[in-house]
Amino acid sequence: MKLVRDAKTLKQKAIHSIKSGMTAFNSFEEDGRVTSVLLHSQHACEMLLKAVLSQKKEPVFDQKTGKSIGFERCIGLCMAKHGLTEQEAGIMRAIDRLRDAAQHWFVMVAEDILYLNVRALITAFDEYLKRTLDDELRAHIPSRVLPVSTMPPGDFEFLVDREYTVINDLLQPGRRARDEARARIRSLLAMEAVAVEEVEISETDINRIEKAVRMGAKIHEVFPRLATIGTDVKGEGINLTVHFSKKAGAPVRYIGGDDPADAAAVRTLDLQKKFYLSRAALAERLKLSQPKAKVLRDHLRIDGDSGCHHAFEFGSQRISQYSDNAFRKMEDWLSSNDVERLWNDRKR
Repeated sequence: MKLVRDAKTLKQKAIHSIKSGMTAFNSFEEDGRVTSVLLHSQHACEMLLKAVLSQKKEPVFDQKTGKSIGFERCIGLCMAKHGLTEQEAGIMRAIDRLRDAAQHWFVMVAEDILYLNVRALITAFDEYLKRTLDDELRAHIPSRVLPVSTMPPGDFEFLVDREYTVINDLLQPGRRARDEARARIRSLLAMEAVAVEEVEISETDINRIEKAVRMGAKIHEVFPRLATIGTDVKGEGINLTVHFSKKAGAPVRYIGGDDPADAAAVRTLDLQKKFYLSRAALAERLKLSQPKAKVLRDHLRIDGDSGCHHAFEFGSQRISQYSDNAFRKMEDWLSSNDVERLWNDRKR
């Protein structure tokens, strides 16, 4: 495949960063190793996504600010238009959240959990690189290079359960290991991004989870989203692939952002950040009148899609809000269809 200039440069940067991440993972140096792995791995993802967007002639600079679009916007565009799967987006988001925690504060990731995440990312990176840019990692990695780890990958559910036991032990009276426990909590929260888009780690979340652990709550009560994640591991050595998958889990309970009543619940703040567009704002972004936007929402069944629409209840009020998923779905339809036809059909 012949690449445009920017896509070629960005692809080279992506491959360089993924190789740097692998090198850091296998480094003998312990200080800063995890942070280096996460920084390089996240950068590799962003460069790959932007390479694909550039190749597909998608704008990668915001028209208002003149700055390159962010990581989440890249994921959204690639999912909506360029074949990035939900599973691939999930592991990229998880690495991004772990990187964010490591870069702006600190995080502690168990070695085998780090390996599982990095190996899943390499699998996703390689598969998306093949599908979109007609290239593969093995063409850029010498045959003498060892696999990312000689450690066999463990079962995700077992690893998370073990990590929760470690956190519980660290929080026992007299251990004086609270900082380490909170760093491990931070890493588990970051991995929830495999299952859902709207993951944002705050000290409020960590305080709530620490309280829940001290009160003896079970792991599925404290991390309900992690219970919905499974792994599919195939092959061995350099041919090893790791895919994260979703499975049914316990119902997730949401609470207000500052509500201390239920330490194990997931904050409503996450939903408010995801579903941030009002009906008017959604119509404005689409450059439609509100009545025509409603006709299109009805046609695409946006209000019945839990990934696009959420109704917040405040007392007797019920307020509909929409996510970027709704905007992308409607924008994609408008790119090849005329809303006037729907409008005229509605009036008949």
